[in-house]
Amino acid sequence: MKTPALRLLTLLPAAMLACAAYAQDAKPAAPAPTPAPASQVTSPPFAAVVNDTVISSSEFDTAANEAARKKFYHGTPPEGAIDQLVRDVANTMIERVLLVDETKRQGLKPDAKAVDAKIADYERRYGSSPRWQQERESILPKLRERLEQDDMLAALETKVRMVPTPAEDKVRAYYKANSEKFTEPEKMRVSVIVLKVDPSSPTSAWQAAATEAGALRMQLVEGGADFGELARKHSADDSAAKGGDLGYLHRGMLPEGIQEKIDDMKPGGLSEPTRILQGYALFRYEAHQAAKHHDFATVRARAMDLLIRDQSEEAWTKFVARLRKNARIELNTQRYAALGRPNQPAK
Repeated sequence: MKTPALRLLTLLPAAMLACAAYAQDAKPAAPAPTPAPASQVTSPPFAAVVNDTVISSSEFDTAANEAARKKFYHGTPPEGAIDQLVRDVANTMIERVLLVDETKRQGLKPDAKAVDAKIADYERRYGSSPRWQQERESILPKLRERLEQDDMLAALETKVRMVPTPAEDKVRAYYKANSEKFTEPEKMRVSVIVLKVDPSSPTSAWQAAATEAGALRMQLVEGGADFGELARKHSADDSAAKGGDLGYLHRGMLPEGIQEKIDDMKPGGLSEPTRILQGYALFRYEAHQAAKHHDFATVRARAMDLLIRDQSEEAWTKFVARLRKNARIELNTQRYAALGRPNQPAK
């Protein structure tokens, strides 16, 4: 068994990490793993063995840590999320190994000009860095190898996803089976007047805004004032120049709490003064547009595009699954227990 000197980090390849290091004058990235005899393949810590390729623990840990940092930077991960992330990273790295091997089996070649252009871009971006100048010769081979792999992987995916144009009856069947994709949801046309209050303002400021909103409402209800004119004169919302008109909105586009108020109103209705984050507001429900299902002739081109997209995705998913099924994959579940547990359904 052999272990090619490939960096398989899926989120931030080692060569690119190194380039970033030069830009920030940081320490250079660790070197790529070196081949090991078959008898020693599991001697150093490993995450997985995919056919003849070893994914070492060091490169797997780097990828997993980087993924966790990006996904959970905001706080504590929810229960089970880290285990799922570990499995996702492992699956991505394993599939890259299989796909790179498949590009070689199919005899695909990288676009040398495209790769050279990307290398030249790195030279322009980091050429002035002392670290780049010092270690350029050791970094460029790894970077070129990664870019060549990426180019061949893109070509392979394009090839696999190339599905024939579906017949007319298939497009019609897709249209009938997915009516929700060709139905324009109901819309509500809403106007607003916002009397702005800084969140840190004292209670008296909020009370004053509420009183003013009530007075404006009286002008509208009893005095016959024009909503648009009052909005242009008093509203602090961006819609003021348009007389407070927010246009037609899909359900859910309004903030929670406001949507419920609109639902309780009928077209032409005017809300009571409503406290919102920015201050106090008056909402007027201008008009309602019912959901509209488009006929096949109107959306035929869209139905064709969506069906081709779905068939393309299915072709790619089946292709990758077939590569995995025919591969020899060993997971180090002793070191990474999460790899031995099933994926959790998305919530």
